[in-house]
Amino acid sequence: MQTQVLGLSVDSEPCLKAWAESLGGITYPLLSDFYPHGEVTRKYGVLRPEGYSERAIFVLDTDGIVRYVDVHDIDQQPSNEELFRVLEQVDPGAAQAWAGRKPAAAVPVPEAQAEVAMYCTSWCPACRRARVFFAEKGIAVTEIDIGKDREAAARVRGWAGGNETTPTFDIRGNVIVGYDLPKLEKALGLDRT
Repeated sequence: MQTQVLGLSVDSEPCLKAWAESLGGITYPLLSDFYPHGEVTRKYGVLRPEGYSERAIFVLDTDGIVRYVDVHDIDQQPSNEELFRVLEQVDPGAAQAWAGRKPAAAVPVPEAQAEVAMYCTSWCPACRRARVFFAEKGIAVTEIDIGKDREAAARVRGWAGGNETTPTFDIRGNVIVGYDLPKLEKALGLDRT
């Protein structure tokens, strides 16, 4: 698939560098739209009057034509399956590259080495909070990095409506999508109710 992912923010370069480092690094380039402030995001119609941009995804073809736009809430994660569909339309050869993907239901779930399997990434802030929670409770966790294990990523997409939401937990067959502390405590028998 001939694609390039770019991140664009109205923050300064030092801010973007610090942010990427706080996530443990990212796999795509970050661009700063800091000066003149928000010039690119303004041209794409996603700069708010307050001076920050909407969270948005744009897919451009090789001629620079915008083929897809998704503007969504900061807490909303767009569907990866929808993005794959759009990319396949923009790059018909991509359909062959993705044809070998297994549906989530067909991907076997490995035996967990612990009571809790946490599907995560190295850069996810909520995954870091979950690690602290489990360490404080003395609960062993098997971590499965969906950035490195694409079959695990397919399982997460199946559980999370097409999204690669991290962290996602499998606690003795009880799947919890996202870091929802009350649900985790209940599944682990730690809730006080």
